[in-house]
Amino acid sequence: MSAPVVETTNLRKEYRTRQSSVVAVKSLSLRIPSGGVHGFLGPNGSGKTTTIRMLLGLARASSGSMQLFGQDVPAHLPDVMGKVGAIVEQPKFFGNFSGRKNLELLADAIGVPHSRIDTVLDEVGLRDRSGDRFKSYSLGMKQRLAIAATLLKQPQLLILDEPTNGLDPAGIREIRDMIRQLGDSGVTVMLSSHILAEVQQVCDHVSIIGRGELLASGSVDEVIGESGSGVKVGLPDLESGAAVLTSHGYAVRREPGYLVVDGVNDNAAITKLLADSGQYVSELTSVRADLESVFLELTGTTPDGALAADATRGGAAP
Repeated sequence: MSAPVVETTNLRKEYRTRQSSVVAVKSLSLRIPSGGVHGFLGPNGSGKTTTIRMLLGLARASSGSMQLFGQDVPAHLPDVMGKVGAIVEQPKFFGNFSGRKNLELLADAIGVPHSRIDTVLDEVGLRDRSGDRFKSYSLGMKQRLAIAATLLKQPQLLILDEPTNGLDPAGIREIRDMIRQLGDSGVTVMLSSHILAEVQQVCDHVSIIGRGELLASGSVDEVIGESGSGVKVGLPDLESGAAVLTSHGYAVRREPGYLVVDGVNDNAAITKLLADSGQYVSELTSVRADLESVFLELTGTTPDGALAADATRGGAAP
């Protein structure tokens, strides 16, 4: 793995009140390598946005350390911010100004030549609509203009916090394709998202956190592979079949109309075991885990849902 662009070690963020404290990030050690698209995943309340805000100097860590491009932050944040672009909250643009005019004002403010504007408009696919007023843009176009604004200074690291929130399927695909192109161009993209099917298509690496701690990290194939494979089994008597398999040490999940047996390396062994007990298989299909199933297994929650009640007491916060 290449040298990390983002690294945290035992990072912790605790919010204190007079009566209690809430741990938003708990002992998080994270490494994001240079280049490509890295998915930063976790359910609501897992600490994703808090971590991003600490990296950008928008929130103070309670303990632990953080580095961007090998430099300690926030101490050396002014030295590295020229390499970083980020969208954490909805950027503010002038509604009555065109997309191009908004970018011109921003370019002047940060000292970037106007020649960069056409380049970034091409990168986000807005050049043909750059003369239109910002308030006439669709939500997806507004998000693309926000990304164009972050690209003006040619960042080496682009941090995007839920960039497809509220978009329709077409808008999600446009943002996904653009992020993939940026990752292929050499920009390191740190993508926080809960749309796991999209993440699996666009990301090279992923880190999954829950309750403020790192649960898994690696290439998408490595993280999915750690969960192993399974087999879908159809039987006339699912309850009896599940009892037989469980008694022989298999992990069995009951789904409507079939069983899912995890960690199966030999499908024939399942067939023989059931047949020997008088259970005859009507369906036997290998099932490979996807990112969503791994996420659900690790976090015990839905991608966009809050953690279970017993997990959130004294636990993570958004």
